[in-house]
Amino acid sequence: MTLSIDAVTAFVYAAELGSFSAAARRLGKSQPTVSEAIANLEIDLGCVLFDRGTRIPGLTPAGQLLLPQARQIIAASQDLRQQAEQLGAGVETRLTIVLSDTFQSRTLENVACLLEARYPLLELECLVGEQEDVLDLILSGRAQLGLVGALDRYPPDIRHQRQREASELALYAAHRHPLAASGRVDEALLGRHRQLRLNTYGDKTPADSGQRQWYAPSYLMLLDMARLGVGWAELPCWLVDSFGGGELKQLDVAGWPKRMPVDLVWAARRPMGAAAGWLLRQLADGIAPPAEG
Repeated sequence: MTLSIDAVTAFVYAAELGSFSAAARRLGKSQPTVSEAIANLEIDLGCVLFDRGTRIPGLTPAGQLLLPQARQIIAASQDLRQQAEQLGAGVETRLTIVLSDTFQSRTLENVACLLEARYPLLELECLVGEQEDVLDLILSGRAQLGLVGALDRYPPDIRHQRQREASELALYAAHRHPLAASGRVDEALLGRHRQLRLNTYGDKTPADSGQRQWYAPSYLMLLDMARLGVGWAELPCWLVDSFGGGELKQLDVAGWPKRMPVDLVWAARRPMGAAAGWLLRQLADGIAPPAEG
């Protein structure tokens, strides 16, 4: 059995608007055309959808039962048409961005809402990564765009632009940690306690076994380790405010907190889909000129 989308649409509109004539006006068709389409649909389905014994046709029990499925058919048809149009316009079906925990911006949240409205069928994936891990995900093609705490140097195949919004990082320890009871903390005092350090999957620098250090690949994991009281850590202030649960104290150390610039990064030689290109342009409205080097 093959159902006509036009007939299913006529059925749904007549049910929702209360009459065949109202459905005809909304669809820009004649009332006899809509009546015939619904009659043919009833023949195809083998059941009566409307009770025509009253002045205003009402749904039969079968019509009430089948109306939700008819709505789903129309929605699927519209999605199919829109997806085909976007594919024809060069819009990718999936977009992946990788975000550093150093980055927290209302700009990205607002742009994400605009992205959803502009490309409602786009599948969006957000990954979390730091430093070299972000670059590896971009270079491998696993992600199309990334936001990362600014690095001193980038591979030649990576393009980057500086965000106007910088992140602020400070040193933290749990309230029950010995450092939390100190006033001013100097480097010597820090050195007597375990440091919790960022160590990404792509970090090729060997760990210094002579130091009392624990490592984790993300700031959020470092935050959880600091909450256990096993050491002190350098953490993004926004992350502590949002997820620290009030269990961490910002240490009073000379030169801290520090500002960390954030860069938007993408692959220089890989073609970018329409949605990724649009997102890049939207973020670029709040981005300063490219950093040198």
